[in-house]
Amino acid sequence: MAIAGKVRRHMKEASWIRRMFEAGIALKQQYGPEKVFDLSLGNPILEPPARFQEEMERLARSPKLGMHRYMPNAGYPETREAVAAYIKRETGLPFTLNEVVMTCGAGGGLNVVLKAILDPGDEVVVFAPYFPEYPFYIDNHGGTTVTVSTDRAFLPDLAALERCLSPRTRAVIINSPNNPSGVVYPSGHLKELGGLLERKMAQSGRTIYLVSDEPYARLIYDGLKYPYPYPHYRHTIAATSYSKDLSLAGERIGYIAVNPECPGKKELLDALVFCNRVLGFVNAPALMQHLVARLADVTVDVGWYQERRDRLYGALTEEGYQVIRPQGAFYLFPRSPLEDDVAFVQELQRNLVLAVPGQGFGTPGYLRLCYSVEDWVLDGAIDGLRKVARGMAHGSG
Repeated sequence: MAIAGKVRRHMKEASWIRRMFEAGIALKQQYGPEKVFDLSLGNPILEPPARFQEEMERLARSPKLGMHRYMPNAGYPETREAVAAYIKRETGLPFTLNEVVMTCGAGGGLNVVLKAILDPGDEVVVFAPYFPEYPFYIDNHGGTTVTVSTDRAFLPDLAALERCLSPRTRAVIINSPNNPSGVVYPSGHLKELGGLLERKMAQSGRTIYLVSDEPYARLIYDGLKYPYPYPHYRHTIAATSYSKDLSLAGERIGYIAVNPECPGKKELLDALVFCNRVLGFVNAPALMQHLVARLADVTVDVGWYQERRDRLYGALTEEGYQVIRPQGAFYLFPRSPLEDDVAFVQELQRNLVLAVPGQGFGTPGYLRLCYSVEDWVLDGAIDGLRKVARGMAHGSG
C-alpha cells in the first residue's frame, strides 16, 4: 500500500510516548496489568469535577433548541464570552469574545494557529525539552522547526534564542507549565523574552508571534499564580484546552485567545476562524461548548496532583536522582543515571516500570515520569526506581 514518503519517515520518528505505551501493553500481557507500573502516558486520571456531571445532567434534562446544529466557526458567542471574562479576570486585559476562538483541544488550536501564520519555509522556534508533536505540527503547515536549548533550570536560554532568530522566524512556541519538566516560566523571564522579540521585530520589520501552549496553566502548585505572557508581548497567541484542568482529554475542547492589544488582530482572528474551518475541525464540539461555558472557575483537585508530585519527588531525591521540583503539570523530568537515557529506560522496563526517554522531548540524558496515576502504580514505580538506583550504586562500588 502506497503512503506519502514524508508520512512514512515521520511514522518512524514518531513519539517515544506512543512507543512506551505499546511496550506497556506487551508487558501487561506478559506479567499481568497489576504488576506493571506505567508512568509513560500523560493521561489525566481524575474524573471530571462534580459540577461537570451536574451541568451535563441539567443539559440532558433541559436541552436547548438546536443545540446540536452548526454554529459560528469561532464557537458559540456565549461560550466565548465566558472564556473572555475568565481571561480578563485573570490578566486584567480587556478580552472580549472577539479575541477567542473555540477549538478541538490545544493540539487542534496549535494547528489552526500555525496554518494561519506560516508561509512555506517560515521558521518556528521551540525550546527543548518540548512536546514531541510540535515539529510535526510545524511541518504540517510548511514550517521549519528550530530547536533552542534551555538553561539548567529548563528556562528558555534567551541568549541562545537571540542567536537563532532569523529573517525567516515567524513564531516562538513556549509551553508553561512545561511538558515534560513541570517548570513554570516566571513573569520576569517572560518580560525579557517579550523585550527580545520586540527588538528583533523592530530590526527586521517582520512580525514574530509568541505562541503559548497552556493546557497545564491551572495545574499549578505551592500557591503560585500562573504568569500569563500577554502583558509582556503584544503579539501573543495562546492555545489551551480543558483536557487537564477538567479532565476532559477525550472530549477535545479548548480555545485560542489572541492578545487584545495585538496589532492587526482582526485579520489574524479572521484567519484563525477560516483555518478552523478548512482544516476540517469546522468548530469545537457543541455539547462541550455548552458545558464549559458554565465551568470557567471550576477545576479538578489540584492538591491531589501536588501530593503525588511531593511523594515522587521526595522518593527520587532520596535515592540520589537529580531532578528539578516541578511547579505545575503532572510530570517529573529527572536526569538519567546513565548517559544513555534509552538504556536506562530499558533497565526500568526490566523492573516493570515504564518511563519515556528524554530524547523523545529533544533532551537526551533525561527521562519523563508521569504521576497522574493510581496510588498502587505510583508506589510500585517508586519501588522499581529505587531498586534500579540502588542496583547501579552497588554495581559501581
